[in-house]
Amino acid sequence: MGSDRALKEEFARDVLAGLCGPSRKRLPARHLYDSVGSALFEAITRLPEYGLTRADRRLVRRCAPLLADHFRSERIVVAELGSGSGSKTRVLLEGLGPDRVQSFCPIDISSEALNRCARDLSDIVRVRPRHGPYISGVRALRRDRPPGVPMLLLFLGSSIGNFDPQERHALLADIRAQLLPGDRLLAGFDLERSESKLLQAYDDPTGVTAAFNRNVLARVNRELGASFDLGSFTHVARYDRRNSRIEMHLVSGREQVVPVRAIGAVCHLRQGESIWTESSYKFGAEGVRRSMESAGFARLDHWTDDEWPMLEGLWAVDDE
Repeated sequence: MGSDRALKEEFARDVLAGLCGPSRKRLPARHLYDSVGSALFEAITRLPEYGLTRADRRLVRRCAPLLADHFRSERIVVAELGSGSGSKTRVLLEGLGPDRVQSFCPIDISSEALNRCARDLSDIVRVRPRHGPYISGVRALRRDRPPGVPMLLLFLGSSIGNFDPQERHALLADIRAQLLPGDRLLAGFDLERSESKLLQAYDDPTGVTAAFNRNVLARVNRELGASFDLGSFTHVARYDRRNSRIEMHLVSGREQVVPVRAIGAVCHLRQGESIWTESSYKFGAEGVRRSMESAGFARLDHWTDDEWPMLEGLWAVDDE
């Protein structure tokens, strides 16, 4: 209950700062993933234009049987940042060998996703969900984990690309500070490819991604008593070549003034003004190496997909 309250308070603070101030309108991407947003994202992962999740699944299936060789202990704890429903994780747990996994600890801000994850994976492993932001979940695991049992921490699906370089470094360094010698991090990176294919993946013709994007304003309406007219916003995906990132925006089709009653504030939008809702950075191999090594990780192994440009890397703390 306390975690739910803290997440709602964080959402209210971010809406106040990101939508109701004089600066450029922006909301952190993590707020896209309430129960409705998480369900819509699950639908996105099945679209033919969005091959990342299928590539991630193929790579997880390839690397899972090899991961055990990187642990000295017979038993490990597996944890996952942004686990969602855990469908890819089942592939990994089965490949790793469920008898080797002492427990699985999914960390997610969506309680519905965690409930589904616990339901769907409890037949093969003990599931101990952690509801809340990534780093608070990792810190809690450091306090509560069994002594002497190493951890495999999963950061799949290139979720790491949703953080700008400064945020990414801070998050990775914070994660690194919570890991112990013998722990491992398995992280996915979406790699650079043609601009046209990138844009197709974030602006599908069926409109599922647009609905996913607009839902963040529906969430402001539901949870904070706003009255955004969702039909007046256009979903726009843009590619920033200089920064190698896809940006998702919601562009207002008219001038509007929207009270947000729960926080006693008002959002003013000009016609054509956008709300920036997500960045998704794409990486070259050298960029992956720099990001991880600068945060204190050393690469143990890596795998790349033949059908979709993606890299899955296994990393250790660099002072082992």
